[in-house]
Amino acid sequence: MKKTEPTPAILLFEDGVVFKGLALGKIGTTGGEICFNTGMTGYQEIYTDPSYFGQIVVNTNAHIGNYGVQLESEEESASIKISGMVCNSFSTIYSRHTADFSLQEYFERANVVGISGVDTRQIVRHVRQKGVMNAIISSEITDEALLMARLKEVPNMDGLELSSVVCTKEPYFVGDPATSRHRVAVMDYGIKKSILQNLTERGCYCKVFPAKTPFEEVMAWNPDGFFISNGPGDPAAMPYAVEAVGRFVATGKPLFGICLGHQLLALASGISTYKMHHGHRGLNHPVKNFRTGLCEITSQNHGFAVDPDQIAQHPDVEVTHINLNDKTIEGIRRRDRPAFSVQYHPEASPGPHDSRYLFEDFVGLFSN
Repeated sequence: MKKTEPTPAILLFEDGVVFKGLALGKIGTTGGEICFNTGMTGYQEIYTDPSYFGQIVVNTNAHIGNYGVQLESEEESASIKISGMVCNSFSTIYSRHTADFSLQEYFERANVVGISGVDTRQIVRHVRQKGVMNAIISSEITDEALLMARLKEVPNMDGLELSSVVCTKEPYFVGDPATSRHRVAVMDYGIKKSILQNLTERGCYCKVFPAKTPFEEVMAWNPDGFFISNGPGDPAAMPYAVEAVGRFVATGKPLFGICLGHQLLALASGISTYKMHHGHRGLNHPVKNFRTGLCEITSQNHGFAVDPDQIAQHPDVEVTHINLNDKTIEGIRRRDRPAFSVQYHPEASPGPHDSRYLFEDFVGLFSN
């Protein structure tokens, strides 16, 4: 049997830097904002996280695909959300006996284009030095000038609203209404399944609403509290969500926000957000909890952050958590309302579970 030669592929950055490697997934062309994730495991959860919608993910771990794909249990949404994938060593075979099939087949089924055989260390250094930018991967176009022209058509993440694209189109329920103690209205701006699981495991019956659901429709369900989800895109490009969160806070009912939800709570409180140089994405980010004095190792995925100077001047908002690497704000709390948020992912799927106590904190607000 004649051995099939691997298909060459190109990764082109908008600043003109080129990397050449081998195709993975579907043969084709894809573009998006390129970012890197430092996680050593959990690639399937990363690829199905709606917060990555519109982004090309560089996996810094040396080997990707070696444990295959397991449907349902390791998917954070109904489909792969990344625009493309970059890695060093890509494995088309896998060793885990419970896997359903290979990562290659998973990508082929989802029409995901990627590139392997490139120096991901050099790529990460480039992103860290130059900042996040758009890039394009192709395993069908070799003309760099043509690829650059295609790349210029890819929208910039700054100012891009994406939550209404990835959210549910119709409301749905999660949990048991007969045994649950609290009714939680979940605003889906790109929710992860593991977040809903953490809520239902703690006695919450959740109604998940589409991103642009009017405030009045949410309140008609008479929830006991609100959860503001993670999601993709620029939070400042979501005035509809900022208004809704502000009105939720004003009800005086408990509110908890994660990642994008954290940024939306800040904006609803009059605090600006900004685009980070290269963001935080991985499973090993140290965060200090000011209320306990302890450090948590956290799972993160965000490219925007909240303005620390404006928080310092705000009479009703206090900082609860800070990133120990770069001192960015990782958590805030309203002094005048039972509302709080964190920038990182306490559901930690994938990642360490140091911060799952935050779900307990949220549920505890219902008894206050």
